[in-house]
Amino acid sequence: MRRYKIIHRTYYNFTGPVTLGPHTLRLRPREDHELRIEAFALKISPQADVLWHRDVEGNSVAIASFSQGGRQVAIEVELVIQQYLENPLDFLVADYAVAYPFAYQQEDLVLLLPYMALPDQETAAELKRLIGSVWRPGEPIQSYSLLRGLTTFIHQTMAYRVREEPGVQAATTTLARGTGSCRDFAQLLIAAARQLGLAARFVTGYLHAPLSTDAGATHAWAEIYLPGAGWKGFDPTTGTIVGADHIPVAVARLPESVPPVAGTFRGAASAKLEVGVWVSQCI
Repeated sequence: MRRYKIIHRTYYNFTGPVTLGPHTLRLRPREDHELRIEAFALKISPQADVLWHRDVEGNSVAIASFSQGGRQVAIEVELVIQQYLENPLDFLVADYAVAYPFAYQQEDLVLLLPYMALPDQETAAELKRLIGSVWRPGEPIQSYSLLRGLTTFIHQTMAYRVREEPGVQAATTTLARGTGSCRDFAQLLIAAARQLGLAARFVTGYLHAPLSTDAGATHAWAEIYLPGAGWKGFDPTTGTIVGADHIPVAVARLPESVPPVAGTFRGAASAKLEVGVWVSQCI
């Protein structure tokens, strides 16, 4: 078991006084048999009433309602988690899904269909070329090996770039530019997996990367459903399967559905966003 301390600070600084609407916060990691929250503290300024719920994806979501406005919103989270996913390869794929291609069983397919939406014809053609760089139809291959190959290929052939612009690039844009952020690479892998007929979803969270110079950002990767193993994480930014250093916070069918912080304000002012994230392993 590993323990990690995470500090996540979000500041909205306004050029003038504003009235604040409700803010939606997705800042609490997803607890399960692999991850447990040991301590969690949320501080918000101005003072806000906070109500928690789980959304349709099972994410922990807080709604912060403000009774007063001001010139700044400060949202600070400090938490400690216990991570038990120390051997990410410790799983078994169901016999019928070991080799690709395979078909999901009907009872699973009913739930997985929303995560299997196929792209338009132009995007599909580009994705087929991407897949063809790793595997050609008719060649024997294991399902996991195919997904790992796509993850590695994106990592090795695409250049990582920090993007401050909001939103996620389309898969065709990332392929054409050969560059993208972690969320862009995650979306590209999701599109490729869906082109293969596999269910895939977007994950946002944190990455413990002590040698990285990209402090101050959350991380994103993909999860793909493998029968018998469940939702397995693949990170094309690092070229690895998701393990103990990945800390998931929220999952979604669409990446734009799970920003860490989202809210509204009213007033004749502009806003500047500042975000700081620190992830450290506890001794």
